[in-house]
Amino acid sequence: MKRSQINQIIKTADQFMRKHQFYLPPFAYWSANEWKQKGPECAEIVSNGLGWDITDFGSGNFEATGLFLFTLRNGSLSTSPSLTGKQYAEKIMISEPGQRTPMHFHWHKTEDIINRGGGKLVIELYNATPDGLLDQTKVHVSIDGVEKLFDAGEQIVLHPGESITLTPFLYHSFWGSEERVLIGEVSMVNDDETDNRFLDPVGRFPVIAEDEAPLFLLVSDYANYYRG
Repeated sequence: MKRSQINQIIKTADQFMRKHQFYLPPFAYWSANEWKQKGPECAEIVSNGLGWDITDFGSGNFEATGLFLFTLRNGSLSTSPSLTGKQYAEKIMISEPGQRTPMHFHWHKTEDIINRGGGKLVIELYNATPDGLLDQTKVHVSIDGVEKLFDAGEQIVLHPGESITLTPFLYHSFWGSEERVLIGEVSMVNDDETDNRFLDPVGRFPVIAEDEAPLFLLVSDYANYYRG
């Protein structure tokens, strides 16, 4: 992806979130030069992966297979067993109509996926087989506290305000329908390095062609600017 494309995605996302009265913390708007001046007081942001995150999952086609994310808060698996620090995470995401997030599950994380506004959110679900494939058994989920049963691969539509709880080993893929959708995620501690199992191999961060300066840093940029 070109940096100019990433910058435009960030601008559009920021405008869309503000339209729905969802506001980001101050560190979201620190410039690259400001990041160079930050010290150890900001280590939590960097270590726990807070901030702007744009991925095409290695597809090279963000419009068809991609996702915008911003992680607002997150703990660390290193402190979770001792119940110290944050035991939770929160993200805000944006998906365009037809823009799929690839089929995946989490080994440990339980998460609530919430339609915060905009279009409809479509989620496709499968149980995982013991060898990590798609099971054809019925899927049990909770939608806003109500237990429901769906066929394998059935597409569930969440309207603004609705949410679904996704448990470990539950394969899910999702995308926006009709118009851009604002998606919330509230979960246990998030660890993208060890807790994601994609049905088909994907890339985590895009390869960036630096055709202009970054508007704001992505999570994957911190190593090049933060010296704290």
